[in-house]
Amino acid sequence: MFSFIKKGLQKTVDAIAALIPEKKLTISKNALENILLESDVEYDLVEIIMREMYQNEINREQLRSKLLSTLSFAQNTLPNNPNKPTVTLIIGVNGAGKTTTIAKLAQHYLNNGERVILGAADTFRAAAIEQLTRWADKLEIPIVSSRQGHDPSAVAYDTIESAKARGFEQVIIDTAGRLHTQTNLGNELKKIVRICDRAHTGAPHRKILILDGTQGSSAIAQAKAFNEMVGVDGIIITKLDGTAKGGSVFSIAYALQLPILFIGVGEQPEHLIPFDKYAFVDGILDAIYVAEQPQ
Repeated sequence: MFSFIKKGLQKTVDAIAALIPEKKLTISKNALENILLESDVEYDLVEIIMREMYQNEINREQLRSKLLSTLSFAQNTLPNNPNKPTVTLIIGVNGAGKTTTIAKLAQHYLNNGERVILGAADTFRAAAIEQLTRWADKLEIPIVSSRQGHDPSAVAYDTIESAKARGFEQVIIDTAGRLHTQTNLGNELKKIVRICDRAHTGAPHRKILILDGTQGSSAIAQAKAFNEMVGVDGIIITKLDGTAKGGSVFSIAYALQLPILFIGVGEQPEHLIPFDKYAFVDGILDAIYVAEQPQ
């Protein structure tokens, strides 16, 4: 897993290397501030980190402790749902990688021996239905879909009913990323949530927000908007391997105080990996500090 984390952080590591060509045993507060800002850690969070660093020279363990504290809410698990099937509602704007992430998440469940069914409730775009159907065919799993413009809540209901009838453990439902106005989107998502609960009490059990890692800290406002609409249970950050803004993960976790469940570091199914805050922080620190020599 750590090698995948390093792969996802490569561009961020390269950006840090441009600021400090040689790794160090300690780093000055000024240099550290530049590194954090360059990595797209939000300015206000950088100020908090700097204010709590009392030495002018910061060693690895001091910085590690501080960075881990910003990720204190980023545990990568959600409570198990004993009332199967578990219904996961995938939300997020178009272009964030929702459809590909759904396929990867489905593969993750398949690898765990669970049966999965998909619901194509993004009926706002015909392309979304077609793309998700292609993934379902590739993974050889069933999908419930309808035509463009059909009621997405009906698709969600039918998907859950099918899963219950066939004894499936996991239901993953796609949703539209953008309608004409944010009000329309919010109302649609709230209706889907209500209908899911009508089909299966307590559903959706997980409302997971997909965030595009290349957007950096600007994704925070987007996440807050979705959280206000329906309440987000966890986050998946995609495309982390395509950006030098890896530090935005700290800002996102600190601002939202929500679990980061997975990160995407490539196109293949195995490139969706559970978020490990220790491996993530150490990946950043390895770009800054030289390994200490044993005494």
